Amino acid sequence: MDDTLEERSRKRRRLSNDDEPQQNQRKLPDSLTSSISPPPLRRNQKSESQGPNVMKSPFQLTWIRDLPEASNKDAVSLKDLLGDPLISECWEFNYLHNLDFLMDAFDPDVRDLVKVHVVHGFWKNDDSSRLNLKNQAEKYPNITLHTAYMPEMFGTHHTKMLVLLRHDDTAQIIIHTANMIAFDWTNMAQAAWVSPMLPLLSATGLPEAVNAGPIGRGSRFKVDFLNYLKAYDNNPKREICKPLVENLAKYDFSTIRGALVGSIPGRHHIEKDSETAWGWEGLKNVLSAVPVKSNESEIVIQISSIATLSEKWIEKTLFKTMGTSKNFPNSNSKFKVIFPTADEIRRSLNGYDSGSAIHTKIQSTAQAKQVQYLKPMLCHWAGDADERTSGSKSISDAGRKRAAPHIKTFIRFADAKKSSIDWMLVTSANLSKQAWGEASNAGGDVRICSYELGVMVWPELFGEKATMIPTFKTDTPTPESGKAGEVVIGARMPYDLPLVQYGKDDMPWCATLSYKELDWKGDSYRLE
Repeated sequence: MDDTLEERSRKRRRLSNDDEPQQNQRKLPDSLTSSISPPPLRRNQKSESQGPNVMKSPFQLTWIRDLPEASNKDAVSLKDLLGDPLISECWEFNYLHNLDFLMDAFDPDVRDLVKVHVVHGFWKNDDSSRLNLKNQAEKYPNITLHTAYMPEMFGTHHTKMLVLLRHDDTAQIIIHTANMIAFDWTNMAQAAWVSPMLPLLSATGLPEAVNAGPIGRGSRFKVDFLNYLKAYDNNPKREICKPLVENLAKYDFSTIRGALVGSIPGRHHIEKDSETAWGWEGLKNVLSAVPVKSNESEIVIQISSIATLSEKWIEKTLFKTMGTSKNFPNSNSKFKVIFPTADEIRRSLNGYDSGSAIHTKIQSTAQAKQVQYLKPMLCHWAGDADERTSGSKSISDAGRKRAAPHIKTFIRFADAKKSSIDWMLVTSANLSKQAWGEASNAGGDVRICSYELGVMVWPELFGEKATMIPTFKTDTPTPESGKAGEVVIGARMPYDLPLVQYGKDDMPWCATLSYKELDWKGDSYRLE
């Protein structure tokens, strides 16, 4: 994924006697014929001084308008992603869309020329969101709207993705966590995985010759990604992504390092041999290829929505799946769940307005029971209230305390100190059956309701003995983070470490409750 993986040292070709011009055979001064290479000892000393081979985080945080510059280092805005005047075509997949906001991100010189395809999930003809999109699109002749195939009534088109094609014959894929609305790209914590520029295949690399390859490599990513896009055409009545699939088949994905973790709506048979599995079964397949350092680890789930779920599904389906690894058949992983409290919403940059994008319910008996089950696992997003009881003297500041989380991350930390990472997933998927799928039924079928998409990375993709470490307020590890010759990959953290667990009186934010206490802007939160 990083250009440094493809770099190779270049040595000046040494001329032999036969290479020298015959007319220039006179003896040269010793100073010009002696070796210019340093002695071995000095070479070793120089190598040590160079430190580790550090690589930037495969994930980036999005730029936050109301945070200081120091907190936005390496962060990306939508204009950073879409502002290239070489973009000729853009496919935008999302749940919520504001077309004026989307179009404003393109370079003004080509804004009216880029072919823009917007894929949404508003399948009802009288849906107000669908009608609103249609009205917005009338201003832009270069926008084509597509309604995703939605076979499950309670599913959503929740994937957040951009696919870009350029005039220089390159393509790029951006998988992220933000709705395509200004609110999500202004003061909410979000993340994005941005692929390298993908060139066209060489004349010998025909699309039909694509080999799936091992999980985590670009060839496998390509197969899974194209299979994901093909799901939009499962409805025989219309084609949506077929032209995009045919186009992307011509591109070389070999520089990608990562595994696609996606969901598509429908019923899927988990015993059936398939190139790509979806939902929790797809996650399990990926994790089966990921080596971990220890069976005793902590998996931290950080989401913006928690559905009402059974303890059985959480433990036997989701947690059991997430504990899967290549080298430990039985998992002893512990789990933490990061979710903001009402106090953290009140003190966020948008105050109570942030809470409109963050969801869980705690009112019913079943919901209250779920909160009590999760309570020992629940941790704060910001964790900096006056009652903070952490005994740690050193806090690693991610610079996102005040940006309420719409981001979704799943991280397996390799040690108790959380100094290294076994794997990291950034995805659109929250904690729900709609996103990950029901437990398999007696016939082996798994029902998934929604479209979701994410990318998982792990150290081994970048080197046999590579390590991945958390980085804070930067994408790049420091030179002191490893020894000479080691490969150290950053993992940009959206939250502070160490984590702060909920106190006995803490409760998760609930958007369906009213709150009398004023936020920092002086507003209360009252439901009509």
